[in-house]
Amino acid sequence: MILCAGLGTRLRPLTNELPKPLVWIGDRPALAHIVERLHQGGVDNLVLNTHHLADRFDDRLLSSLPIPTRLVHEPTIRGTAGGVAGAEEVLPAGELIVWNGDILADVDIADLRRAYVQKSARGALAVLVVLPRDRVGEGTLGLDDDGGIVRLRGQVFGEEKRSADYVGVQMIGAEVRSRLPAEGCFMADVYLPALRQGERIATTNSVTRFTDLGTVDAYHEENMRWLRDTGVGSHVADDAVVGPDVHVGASIIGAGATVEGTVSIHRVVVWPGATARAPLENAVVLRSGEVVPVKR
Repeated sequence: MILCAGLGTRLRPLTNELPKPLVWIGDRPALAHIVERLHQGGVDNLVLNTHHLADRFDDRLLSSLPIPTRLVHEPTIRGTAGGVAGAEEVLPAGELIVWNGDILADVDIADLRRAYVQKSARGALAVLVVLPRDRVGEGTLGLDDDGGIVRLRGQVFGEEKRSADYVGVQMIGAEVRSRLPAEGCFMADVYLPALRQGERIATTNSVTRFTDLGTVDAYHEENMRWLRDTGVGSHVADDAVVGPDVHVGASIIGAGATVEGTVSIHRVVVWPGATARAPLENAVVLRSGEVVPVKR
């Protein structure tokens, strides 16, 4: 299940036009990158919850995904744990990967599944994917020698031997699913109470990189990283129109977009259907015409 119901307030004004999981990264929405990773890992059944701008999750989008996908609409946002609870009628029984829809991460799905089998057999309620930090006390989680969580949201449950950042991807089973509140979040309403009772929440380092699309600057940098990783100087969609006097450098021009003016655009992301005017650099251009500046 990919959690897609959030308001995306930190990513405004981008999320005034699109839900955060549908903002464009390179040549497709962020959601498509997540689904591709899950598909490569053997996932064959997908559920999304929606709330903010739910109509953007239309049939055209869903038919483009490589995994059969069902939607569950939330008239009122239920939170991360409540979102999964609200989808129980359409989710299959058993183990479930839960992925936050604003997270792009290079997760090894097969390794996560192996870790879940091993750690749940030893009594762990859930397995959270983490990226290790260098020093004890850093990051969002403190861990013991075996990767169990001993520090969460300022509360301590044992001796911290190392630390990590939770990357927004986890695997849960029937026991956790039976405890999910109708409204609430995993950390505060499920895992903290479990840790207080002496139960174990495990982690796995089944990831090499992750990005939280929480700010416009982070979003822009993820697009620049996509350009670097794909090995192209710029990406111009086949049906985009770039004026003859415009040089495009290190930029992404979406489908049906237009670039007018003279000189150049550099480090600019032009959304599909948007119109940008050169000269311009270090910006995101929305379909509404709004130009959103970013840091270098």
